[in-house]
This record gives sequence, C-alpha cells and structure tokens, in this order.
Amino acid sequence: MAKVYVFLANGFEDVEALIPVDVLRRGGIEVVTVSITDFPLVTSAHGVNIETDIMYEQGDFSDADMIILPGGMPGASNLYDHKGVCKAVVDLFAAGGKVAAICAAPAVVLAPLGVLDGKKATCYPGFESALTEATYTGDLVTVDGNVTTAEGPAAAFPFAYELLSQLSNRQTADQIAEGMRYKHLMGMR
Repeated sequence: MAKVYVFLANGFEDVEALIPVDVLRRGGIEVVTVSITDFPLVTSAHGVNIETDIMYEQGDFSDADMIILPGGMPGASNLYDHKGVCKAVVDLFAAGGKVAAICAAPAVVLAPLGVLDGKKATCYPGFESALTEATYTGDLVTVDGNVTTAEGPAAAFPFAYELLSQLSNRQTADQIAEGMRYKHLMGMR
C-alpha cells in the first residue's frame, strides 16, 4: 500500500488539505497528516482546528511514496520556512518519489527548492511569477513526471483524483469519483 504524508502548517487552505486526505483514504491509500507546528492541532486559514496524526518530530518520511503540500497563506510560507519539510521534499524528489503541491505551495515551496526546474507546473493565479524555472500552464492540475501541481481550492477534487490514480490506478480513482458524485457534478459519465 502506498504511503502519503500531508504536511500541515498554520494557515493551510482547508479544502486543499482535507479533500486529498479524504479521497486518498477512500481509495485505500495510507495517509498520514503531519503537524509542523509545536502542537498536534493545526489551525487552517479559515480558523478550523485539525488534529494531525503525528508531529513532524515523530516522522521518518523515508517510507513516503508521496508528499502533499497544501496551499493557503500563510500556510505555504510556513511550510517553506520549516527546514525539515524542505529536506523531506527535496530528498523524496531526488529519490524519484512523488511530490504534489496545490495553490501557493508550488510557487512558494517547490519553485525555490528547485523541484520545478525544467518542469510544467501550475499554481494559484498571481503566484506564477515565482515559477521562473518552470513552464506555467494555468491548468487546474498539471503533472510532469513525479511532480503534480494544482491551481487552487476549486482544483482540490481533480487534484485528489489525479493523485489517487497515480498511487493506485485510474479505475479506482474513477470509482471513488463516481461514488462521491463528482462525475455527476461535472457532467461526466
């Protein structure tokens, strides 16, 4: 079974963190939420307190198949300011593991770490100027090799289904999307 770590910092965007957690767990993926604060409770950009599975200090992260970085401000900046998060992302990427980021996180975290160099990527509009070494697509979700980026809160569902298809398979992702009525919402069959 694939293992995913979702790093949460104060100020994270609620749906960008929790929709991928929900979708991946429905798809049978082991997802571990990680607080990078001093407490297991992390406060979202909209004042929602989320109790994480572990504190950063409790994690090893060498067994990660994927790391997910939600956006939101100042959540994305707080992720980048945490040296351990940066090291985990760079180490996993260098080892060929999957890295995923949404909203501001591609521009605020992945770009400065060099993860997006030479890659196609997307991010929240207004942050694209930070993607100096990447090709900005402006798409809801962009996949380039082992890096997946997404635009913002509205992209949280397609982002999550894409990640599930990568960690499991397209059939499982489609079944979960159908069961959650996403395909009906989008007029898909």
